[in-house]
Amino acid sequence: MTMRGYRAVTPTNFNNETMKGVAARVVIGSGDGAQNFFMRIFEIAPGGYTPRHVHDWEHEMFIHSGNGECYHDGQWHPLKPGDVVFMPALEEHQLRNTGNEVFVLVCLVPSKAPEL
Repeated sequence: MTMRGYRAVTPTNFNNETMKGVAARVVIGSGDGAQNFFMRIFEIAPGGYTPRHVHDWEHEMFIHSGNGECYHDGQWHPLKPGDVVFMPALEEHQLRNTGNEVFVLVCLVPSKAPEL
């Protein structure tokens, strides 16, 4: 069993043309012996965003804190704490922070996906 506070995991920071103000942590991954799913925590700074992208695996998200939006099917959809998102495989999507505080979400991906 593995137990720790998520902030004990050093984040990978992204800040470039396609991804701005994103700190990502693999809090449960292959190093923990996870064989089916990986858990990641994303912290998106105010004004920050992930890249618009598509991949061949589904993933599930839980919005922990802050406010943001998810781009899907040509529209932006608001997200708030307590919301959940199921993103099927092969569907274009993007996340962005629309608030004044850090937008924090938990993201689960199958182990066939890259950890980050």
